Amino acid sequence: MNKDYDNAVKVIKTAILNSQLDALKSINEKQLILYYAIGKYISLNTRNGKWGESVIDEIGNRLNAELPGLRGFSSRNLRNMRQFYEEWKMLEHVKNDNLEDASAKIQNIIDCSINIEYINSVFDIDIHDFLSLSFSNHMIIISKVKSMVERLFYLKQCISNRYSYRELKIAISNDDYHHQGQLSNNFEKTISDNSRVIKAINSFKDQYLLDYVNAEEIDVRDKMDVDEKVIENGIVHNIKRFILTFGKDFAFIGNQYHLEVFGEDQYVDLLFFNRELNCLVAVELKTGKFKTSYLGQLSGYLAVLDKCERKEHENLPIGIILCKDMNKSFVDFVIRDYNSPMGVSTYKDMSDKVKEHLPSIEELTKLLDSDD
Repeated sequence: MNKDYDNAVKVIKTAILNSQLDALKSINEKQLILYYAIGKYISLNTRNGKWGESVIDEIGNRLNAELPGLRGFSSRNLRNMRQFYEEWKMLEHVKNDNLEDASAKIQNIIDCSINIEYINSVFDIDIHDFLSLSFSNHMIIISKVKSMVERLFYLKQCISNRYSYRELKIAISNDDYHHQGQLSNNFEKTISDNSRVIKAINSFKDQYLLDYVNAEEIDVRDKMDVDEKVIENGIVHNIKRFILTFGKDFAFIGNQYHLEVFGEDQYVDLLFFNRELNCLVAVELKTGKFKTSYLGQLSGYLAVLDKCERKEHENLPIGIILCKDMNKSFVDFVIRDYNSPMGVSTYKDMSDKVKEHLPSIEELTKLLDSDD
């Protein structure tokens, strides 16, 4: 009887949770369609000179006064709705818009504001997925990304990875679009399944931003070893952020992961498991420029992981070298001769991010000369 009760509770609980999720999706869809419609209504009246910009401020103030507690309809958000419509107005499904009555006109806009066939066929995005994204996520894509191709990339990433606002902001800040699928690797040679090759290439980027790591906070002795330890500790202490940078399908297993075979001890800097690829992923951290010896070291780790750690149902482990700098053409050339699946990527840390905002030597010289 207890098992029957457990099963009954499980079934009913699942039904409740699924129903709540569907309800939330429905609410979000209706809200986005409403925002799109209001955005169109405001756009049509402000872009033709009928209203001045101050009218939007007045409407926002009146809405807040007449509907106390109403959220999301400030003058700023009303302008966001206008931008939302104007950036996606190619999705507009137009029917008879020659209505005189204002309330009938806006209801007409709400009733058929999104062209479902267009977004499904041209953008290859399901309309329900498009409308499932929060207004905040839509607005950060619109405000931060100008290319339509890039916008569609981030939309699809949001949909498939269920990005929160913060996660999406990180992805855009890291410029995932330009770093996706650019990793130097030998996957095509070492992975037999073509679909897995594509998945593996798309699971890693050619550069990562580790802006929570400051490799300059080090002791002068054993500088390179200390550097790598600082980076490793920074990653471990911020493992959640690192996984967000790497991808949601990564699960952290450990750092300085101990391997022992034939009496020889070895330690992998960072070890992960990737659910999508169904394999272990070993990450080796290097503070300097890429060296060919790194590939040999990583190849040895992968051989031991394959022999001693890999489960029967798992695929071959993959190795990633994360270094400060590399000659991509050289790496692409030498990595082909290795039989274990490996890739090489670079990273930027906090010091790099600070340097990006500092003036160059030439700019400083000009400033000093101008002071004279």
